[in-house]
Amino acid sequence: MMFRIFAGIIAIVLMLAYLVPPAIKLKDLALVLVIALGVVLMLVDLYQSLRERE
Repeated sequence: MMFRIFAGIIAIVLMLAYLVPPAIKLKDLALVLVIALGVVLMLVDLYQSLRERE
């Protein structure tokens, strides 16, 4: 269980590190909304995968 939490945290950090700099540089609202939606979907998937039994 701890490995799944650790891997999820690493995945979140890597995804944000990859997607946030272009959003900040371009300052396009549509791009920010699409990135935010992608992050929310990733967090929901992580939450669901942590709740299920192995």
